[in-house]
Amino acid sequence: MSQVEWIHRPQLDQPVLIVAFEGWNDAADAATGAADHLLRIGAAERFAAIDPEDFFDFTATRPISRLDGDGRRELHWPTNAFSSLTLSGGPDIVVLRGVEPQLRWRTFCAQVIEVCTALRVRLVLTLGSLLADVAHTRPTPVFGTAEDERVIEALHLERSRYEGPTGIVGVLHQCCAEAGVNSAALWAAVPSYVAAAPSPKAALALVDRTTALLGLTVDVDDLKLSTVAYEHQISELVTEDDETAAYVGHLEAAHDTDEVAVSSADDLVAEVERFLRDQRGS
Repeated sequence: MSQVEWIHRPQLDQPVLIVAFEGWNDAADAATGAADHLLRIGAAERFAAIDPEDFFDFTATRPISRLDGDGRRELHWPTNAFSSLTLSGGPDIVVLRGVEPQLRWRTFCAQVIEVCTALRVRLVLTLGSLLADVAHTRPTPVFGTAEDERVIEALHLERSRYEGPTGIVGVLHQCCAEAGVNSAALWAAVPSYVAAAPSPKAALALVDRTTALLGLTVDVDDLKLSTVAYEHQISELVTEDDETAAYVGHLEAAHDTDEVAVSSADDLVAEVERFLRDQRGS
């Protein structure tokens, strides 16, 4: 039985589906931050959502009770929604912005595949972010992986060699492969010493890589301004702790001498593996 709730079916020409989930694969809110930026600037129109009833433990991810403008109480459930965008250049774009479900991942991913099939999606592109040994004052590393050789060659990506525990994006890629839907992943590295702070810098890096990959033209001025403020704020905090300042100085020096621990796709893949294994017990 389908759990996709269609508002309407947009007329699109083999769109690319960009996917970002809150949760395990979204360090410093960078992946969802990138998706939110695309939704803001792309005149997003929601056309479908996945009913959350079968996919969430509501004692862990609780609905939120709010009062509307007329004082009436509303419940807001965890949402995984599909929106079509209007962007310059490149293919038609759909964004799935949501929350990593806790239950029935294969069934959940089947709902995503249902939408892909209905819209004749040409590529599913997932966005993720992870904690790594990188400095906030240096460019954010972003790497891309795929499984299919044609996708790797067409988009100049790396083959994924990861083995170990995975999140919903890993399951989604497997379901895409089984359904014959092309898929790829982009990951941004976020400084491990500011894990709690949302990173507009990493979100900007993901947007830049995504738009370059797909031939899109988008306005990123607000993300650039937020990045400047982010770097300034983090730098002020770092100077208040001698140990952290020394650590950041080491990362900067390593980057500047090409000895940074995360300097290539292979190194970033290793960082993903370490990050995911560290989350095993969380």
